Amino acid sequence: MKYMNKSITELHDMLINNEVTSDELVKESLELSHEVEDKCNAFVTILDDAKGGEVTDDLLSGIPYGIKDNYSLKDVLSTGSSNTLKDYVPFFTATAVENLSKHGAIPVNKTAMDEFGMGGTGTTGHTGVQKNPWDTTRMCAGSSSGSAAAVASGVYPYALGSDTGDSIRKPAAYCGIVGYKPTYGMISRYGLFPFASSLDHCGVLTRSVRDAAIVVDGMKGIDHRDMTTWDSSSIKLNDNLTDDVKGKSLFYIKELVEIENYDNPSEELKRHLEIFDETVKRCESIGIKVEGVSIDKKLLEAIPATYVVISCAEATSNMSNLTGLIFGPRGEGNNYIEVMKDHRTKGFSPLIKRRFVIGSYVLQTENQERYFKNAQRVRRLVVDTIKEQFKKYDGLILPVGTGVAKHLDGSKDILRNDTSALEEHLQIGNFGGFPSITIPDGFIDGLPVGVNITGNCYDDQNVLNIAYALEKTMDYKGQIAREVQ
Repeated sequence: MKYMNKSITELHDMLINNEVTSDELVKESLELSHEVEDKCNAFVTILDDAKGGEVTDDLLSGIPYGIKDNYSLKDVLSTGSSNTLKDYVPFFTATAVENLSKHGAIPVNKTAMDEFGMGGTGTTGHTGVQKNPWDTTRMCAGSSSGSAAAVASGVYPYALGSDTGDSIRKPAAYCGIVGYKPTYGMISRYGLFPFASSLDHCGVLTRSVRDAAIVVDGMKGIDHRDMTTWDSSSIKLNDNLTDDVKGKSLFYIKELVEIENYDNPSEELKRHLEIFDETVKRCESIGIKVEGVSIDKKLLEAIPATYVVISCAEATSNMSNLTGLIFGPRGEGNNYIEVMKDHRTKGFSPLIKRRFVIGSYVLQTENQERYFKNAQRVRRLVVDTIKEQFKKYDGLILPVGTGVAKHLDGSKDILRNDTSALEEHLQIGNFGGFPSITIPDGFIDGLPVGVNITGNCYDDQNVLNIAYALEKTMDYKGQIAREVQ
């Protein structure tokens, strides 16, 4: 009998009733880890010596899970999927992981990712490309690619991710699962390798909304080592999860979802927006009012460039410590400048180098006003525009991207300028630190697509309740990837 395709609550009940042991769950999860590694290249490290733990009344106790490789785990290889840290073993554990350990959760692997979380493809990590378990010729998206592939494949009920632009929520959509990033600061980022500190969120990938609530309840909490955390002790996401959402209201952005706004739209895009229309009707059937709102298209089209400027600038600053002098493989050279240049030239992938070049350029004194400060102004305009709508609506609902997972070789995917805002709108959630969740929303040609709900800061319960109620109208909860033939 397979156990890992079950939910957290189902596994907990089986553990409590002695129908299975924690050791048996860990053993199965490790065996599945090796199978999925062969198929999807989803892991950096598999903890083959992992053992089961004590089972208590805590829902997470004794149940295995995965950790994205940019979370520090004491005495365990934690590389951020980068050659610059290919041998790095931390001497401390990230707060989010520590918190889960207090609940009895059992880590069994470190999941592969885009290098340092940069890139939305799952193709830039030092261990190679992560493949989508639904169709291994396609990507998982990134950067939480390994976590998404593992959860979708049924290795365990949940894995940790991080989200700087869409790195939890888009992989969730491409892999047919749930991806949730809570309000900025609900989960401590201490021990998470920083990418862009004002945008980085910790979060989780699961196969149901309830499991996402359970895990974030276990991860969250104020932490004096992360000054951006806040006291969420009064918020009990799982205890207060309800499908009674009558009277709630959502808005969508007309410019992104009305087909007439696209010239010569692809059949895939047409179908995706048709599915979204069907989802809007589902919302209305359970008592949620959904309305279209018009937002300046120029502002929407500025979101991707704004994200690139701010994230690259912050990454350049955050990763200035990766010199090859303090830790990591030591570079070669006759002086420290040559050593550092050699280390960074050989250690970073081409994409990361490009991002560092962009970040350095926009931070130069003569360029700051035109690029970096203007990007900050646009970010503020975007956040203020969305928050103005949150005065009237409980959340924003939009399809995730333009369709199904893209091909790894890119040969069959045409990237269009008029769809960039639809493809990148999840970055709004990072600009404002908003709680945001993606859930499965149907299929196109046998491949999953997702829908996203984003709410105002600190309103996580509302966002999860709406997602939970909507999930109940669909047949995709708990689904395991089945490879398209």
